[in-house]
Amino acid sequence: MNLHGLRLFYTVARTGSITKAAQALHISQPAVSSQLKAFEAELNIPLLQKDGRGIVPTPFGKQLADKAETLFAVEAHIEAFVQEFRDVGAGHIHVAATYLPANFLLPQLAGAFKAQYPTIDLQIETVNSQQAFEKLARYKADVAMYAGSIDKRAKEFVWDEWLEDELWFVVAPSHRLAHQRVTLAEVVVEPFVMREEGSSTRAQLFALCQANQVKPPTIALQFSGLNEALSAVMAGFGINFVSSLVANEHIKRGDLARVYVEHVPIVNSIAICTRKQEQQNELVQRFISHCKRTRFKHGK
Repeated sequence: MNLHGLRLFYTVARTGSITKAAQALHISQPAVSSQLKAFEAELNIPLLQKDGRGIVPTPFGKQLADKAETLFAVEAHIEAFVQEFRDVGAGHIHVAATYLPANFLLPQLAGAFKAQYPTIDLQIETVNSQQAFEKLARYKADVAMYAGSIDKRAKEFVWDEWLEDELWFVVAPSHRLAHQRVTLAEVVVEPFVMREEGSSTRAQLFALCQANQVKPPTIALQFSGLNEALSAVMAGFGINFVSSLVANEHIKRGDLARVYVEHVPIVNSIAICTRKQEQQNELVQRFISHCKRTRFKHGK
């Protein structure tokens, strides 16, 4: 396959415009058009179609663009590896982190790491667990930081269990279950306020119900952010299942109250994940080592 033609096609598919693709690739618009036609002829499969004033991929073209995105992400990863080997002080680290590590662990860790390596480009992206592993698998991230149950099915990743905390059921202080000791069956009949599907905490809640043969709760309100979900709980709209690291300060201030569920101790693992069978470059190794050295600063 002509990789140059694939890059042209991918850029057109991503930008939705031959003109924009030509600008991005620093070549003329006629050159893009002619080489794109040659690439389609080589494959003998339609790749693009008109959509109003723009251009969109055909169904096959969309699948090919997704695969090309991964290919070019790997290419960028290799280029970064070579550059970082030349100069470890001028590299790039992309961390895809779920909400808990991104908001409660990484700000301090990243600040201290940048103080030590000020010229390094350290990018931290907050995503849900599903997105974190997609980015890691597709070479869009160097490291995934994940809070939740360790998914042993994801065999393509190395799971380095780093920290542990507890998961708590929390409500508004005025809720009838505030400060009460109840069974799991009693708490799950209440309406819940949770994050979207793909959230590891939501998955853990449903797995907990399944393990205890209890019908899972109704998700009365769903938010794409944890802060929004907790705000709804504080306003009295239901129950949330959340990390103690997140809830602890709210409880101390009196914004939230715990519901103590009997005989259901829930441990939340926080892991540093990398791709299996891949030697991490020196810069990423230093970042991971830096994180591990601070592990006892974030206990329960």
